[in-house]
Amino acid sequence: MIIQTANFKDIAVIHDVMIQAFSEYKNEMSPSSALQETHQMITDSFKSGEQALIAYENNHPIAIVRFKLNKSILYFYRLSVIPQKQGKGVAKYMMEYLEIYGKKHGVNQIQCNVRAAVSKNISLYESMGYDIFDETMIDKPNDQKLNIVSMKKYI
Repeated sequence: MIIQTANFKDIAVIHDVMIQAFSEYKNEMSPSSALQETHQMITDSFKSGEQALIAYENNHPIAIVRFKLNKSILYFYRLSVIPQKQGKGVAKYMMEYLEIYGKKHGVNQIQCNVRAAVSKNISLYESMGYDIFDETMIDKPNDQKLNIVSMKKYI
């Protein structure tokens, strides 16, 4: 597996991998907002400082993670692994690479937000040393409420 830093020419790849990964949530009461993101929205995010990593296997993109650096904190989101590669350690490998990337850029803490109902994601991050430090309720369309936990790890 090769991990590369993404740039503007990779927007379509980022979008495609993300949509594949998040499609499992399309029938939820409150589907992930990732499924509504467009190429333009990702481009705009890149223009405002977002970055991404892409994992390739045999020249095929299999995972992405998007993130922002803010002084000593790296905030990541949309960790996405294509369905046929899920459960094979790809997400952990991406996170380990992201931690190394963060350290090289002066980061000492990594944070993310996770849906409280998606226990497999919380368990993944906990197994890698992340701790829950906050819990909030957000309002979604159609009067839906979504419980979100914030997690962090010091590196």
